[in-house]
Amino acid sequence: MVVMGVTGMESLSLSEKAAKMRESLQKSQTITDNVVTILGSFDHRLSALETAMRPTQIRTHAIRKAHENIDKTLKAAEVILAQFDLSRQAESKILRGPHEDLESYLEAIDQLRSNISYFSSNKGFKNSEGVINNANTLLVKAISKLEDEFKQLLASYSKPLEPDRLFECLPNSMRPSSGSPGHNGDSSHKSPSNHHSEQPNGDAETAVFTPPTLIPPRILPLLHDLAQQMVQAGHQQQLQRIYRDTRSTVLEESLRKLGVEKLSKDDVQKMQWEVLEAKIGNWIHFMRIAVKLLFAGERKVCDQIFEGFDSSLSDQCFAEVTASSVTVLLSFGDAIAKSKRSPEKLFVLLDMYEIMRELHSEIESVFKGKACTEIRESALGLTKRLAQTAQETFGDFEEAVEKDATKTAVLDGTVHPLTSYVINYVKFLFDYQSTLKQLFQEFENGTESDSQLASVTMRIMQALQTNLDGKSKQYKDPALTHLFLMNNIHYMVRSVRRSEAKDLLGDDWVQIHRRIVQQHANQYKRTAWAKILQCLSVQGLTSSGGGGSVATDGGNSSGVSRALIKDRFKVFNIQFEELHQKQSQWTVPDTELRESLRLAVAEVLLPAYRSFVKRFGPLVENGKNPQKYIRYSAEDLERMLGEFFEGKTLNEPKR
Repeated sequence: MVVMGVTGMESLSLSEKAAKMRESLQKSQTITDNVVTILGSFDHRLSALETAMRPTQIRTHAIRKAHENIDKTLKAAEVILAQFDLSRQAESKILRGPHEDLESYLEAIDQLRSNISYFSSNKGFKNSEGVINNANTLLVKAISKLEDEFKQLLASYSKPLEPDRLFECLPNSMRPSSGSPGHNGDSSHKSPSNHHSEQPNGDAETAVFTPPTLIPPRILPLLHDLAQQMVQAGHQQQLQRIYRDTRSTVLEESLRKLGVEKLSKDDVQKMQWEVLEAKIGNWIHFMRIAVKLLFAGERKVCDQIFEGFDSSLSDQCFAEVTASSVTVLLSFGDAIAKSKRSPEKLFVLLDMYEIMRELHSEIESVFKGKACTEIRESALGLTKRLAQTAQETFGDFEEAVEKDATKTAVLDGTVHPLTSYVINYVKFLFDYQSTLKQLFQEFENGTESDSQLASVTMRIMQALQTNLDGKSKQYKDPALTHLFLMNNIHYMVRSVRRSEAKDLLGDDWVQIHRRIVQQHANQYKRTAWAKILQCLSVQGLTSSGGGGSVATDGGNSSGVSRALIKDRFKVFNIQFEELHQKQSQWTVPDTELRESLRLAVAEVLLPAYRSFVKRFGPLVENGKNPQKYIRYSAEDLERMLGEFFEGKTLNEPKR
């Protein structure tokens, strides 16, 4: 078909082709004009339609906005109504009071505060002011009831602890054998040392103490929440007052039941020493219980109730609760530290100083914070006063030993009571070595505490020797003077060798004083026996040329007067009997020393006596009544020497 068209066109003339093209173009233009006309008509109609629709669109937008505003208003109304509803619920719970359901009551207070905050920030509402005033009035009543509830709840669960309950919290080694709070009070002089040795400082520091439960754990969160509401309401002072009054009274009563007394310095001064010593022993026990159990437990309760608060509130409440009880305990210690010094008080002062040192770190941690500063300083002040008084008592003791002027005569030359007292005193000091070292460090800088203790001990020993030298001069018999000094210095040496003092004083001290003992033994022997030994000497035995016979025993007694020999035997008998009578009343209390002294005398006396009897005895035996002169055999003398230094009285029969 196309081929045919093309062929046809080819057959047409050029003019015809041009005419055909013009016709086609005209038709195309006509169509275009028609389309443009139609499109223009559409634009006109759309513009008219838009003009017609505009009012409808405006009304529709307004309606939509109105709906949105209505929704917002309804929602705001719902929130306001909900706040009113919550206010009514909170009011209902608050009017019922906290006793039935404390948790709901606390929630109601929080809700009331939330409502006040809401209406305060939305004061455009018509009744906002009235709602706020009503809620504030209700909140005041609620907090007032809350105070009463806090006070009642705290008081209900705050009860004094019985002593037995406290003793159960102590380590087994420190529990009393009986229920008496004064179980370790003892009237004997050795009580402090015994107490000290039974409970060494190191053991006390490492022992486990279990603070008692002062308030049931389930009650503490309730008290915490109540306290928190009171603080938020600005009632912090009322909270502190209620807490202080309740807990301090209970704490004081617990200590009173334990046996703690409020004693003044005058009360302490008037007490008999035995009574006071027992009270000091109890005080040491009470301090340990108070700090490690009662105060530690009180701090724990305080921290739990006021957890999350300003830390100063917890510290302040704890300080106010414990202040009175701490004062009672420390004032007794202070009264002892300031009382008249005496040697027997040194050991209790050391015991008291030791317990304060032991408790120092716990006092620092339990009584932490600025509010407890005064309490910490009071405890540290007492520690220093006890150390000062103990050190001064040391000096007093040394001086008292040197100047002791007791006229109590030790007639038998035995160990003087002063010597045994001082030595026991020094022995007790070594039970307190660690305490004494600490005490010396309080006052001495740059000096080894071991050398300090050694120096003090040596000075005391020297003071004792000086005093004994003075006392020895009271004896009229020089032999008894040396026996007395021998006994007392030997007692000192033996005691040092058997105690820890040996390590401190050293072997040199021991050796020097052993030589002094031997010197006095030699001096005794020389002084007591020189005269009687002179009777057994050949010196002065020359013939008097009188009526006496001359011996004919082969020259052993040639030229010696029988009368002179008789006189020598007679004088010997008298002197020996006097010595026996006198020195069997003297005493050498140490068995080994006594035997060695008898042996030393026998080694000198018996050979001389045997030799004298052998040489000059025949002169007497050949005459009348020889037994009148040769009254004793060497064996008799030896037996009688065995009765020397036994401390016999005159009325005792001879062995």
